[in-house]
Amino acid sequence: MKTDSAAPTTTDVSHIAPREKAEILSQALPYIREFHGKTIVIKYGGNAMTDPELQKDFAEDVVLLKLVGMNPVVVHGGGPQIEDALNKLGKKGHFIQGMRVTDEETMSVVEWVLGGEVQQDVVGLINAVGGKAVGLTGRDGAMIRAKKLKMVDKDDPAKEHDIGQVGDIVSVDPSVVKALQDDQFIPVVSPIGFGEHNESYNINADVVAAKLATVLKAEKLLMLTNIKGVLNKEGELMTELTPRRIDEMIEDGTISGGMIPKIAGALDAAKSGVKAVHIIDGRVPHAMLLEILSDQAYGTMIRSH
Repeated sequence: MKTDSAAPTTTDVSHIAPREKAEILSQALPYIREFHGKTIVIKYGGNAMTDPELQKDFAEDVVLLKLVGMNPVVVHGGGPQIEDALNKLGKKGHFIQGMRVTDEETMSVVEWVLGGEVQQDVVGLINAVGGKAVGLTGRDGAMIRAKKLKMVDKDDPAKEHDIGQVGDIVSVDPSVVKALQDDQFIPVVSPIGFGEHNESYNINADVVAAKLATVLKAEKLLMLTNIKGVLNKEGELMTELTPRRIDEMIEDGTISGGMIPKIAGALDAAKSGVKAVHIIDGRVPHAMLLEILSDQAYGTMIRSH
């Protein structure tokens, strides 16, 4: 089991002697061997997505994983960017039970922000440090089929709220992602699906990442967040969580709001065969490399039982 440790505060390694650097690299070898040829799905969001230094760290990590023989697949969010775009248009967001009501006009903004601006920023970051990233939405290769999400009222189960073009995943066809991986590309997926009448749906990025990890039979699902991981009521990091403990923490309100779909997706992926699901601190420089290529823990691992 991985042990928690203090987050590093700098990425400068100039003070490390060459022999020590070689030792550090050699310690990564067993992990490189273990995960060579395996798929790693990464949900990219939070500070790692907005802080320039962390953006570069993230891109370098993704490219390094690809170069040592792993197959990273990136799924990105973009809630703050969508909010900024709507504010510029003078459109006030309306939320029900924490979910954005997505009318037709809002959906068109979501599509150009997620599938355009944000996606191309992520692709550009990866390509700038030597990768070969390709942007996709759920429409490409008919990847993500969706239907309208039915939101049940939290106080009255007989009542449903209409939140517009927010989607629930019907199926995921990963063939386009697999084809890109085989050609040495790094897929970058925007969480937009399409319905039976060609309508677009905005889908929670955590849910898309979890479902994609499941259908790709990923070795790992890494979900970058703005916190150390899942914390208990005392604010302490939970390095591991089981389904039973998750239920208890949702019941007593310790896990709430936007963390619920993240945890639910992670648990679903773990139960569906993804070997390791980690919610990690995206504020830690090179958090992904530390999680994958070392025996230290920088977040919470979700277990299937």
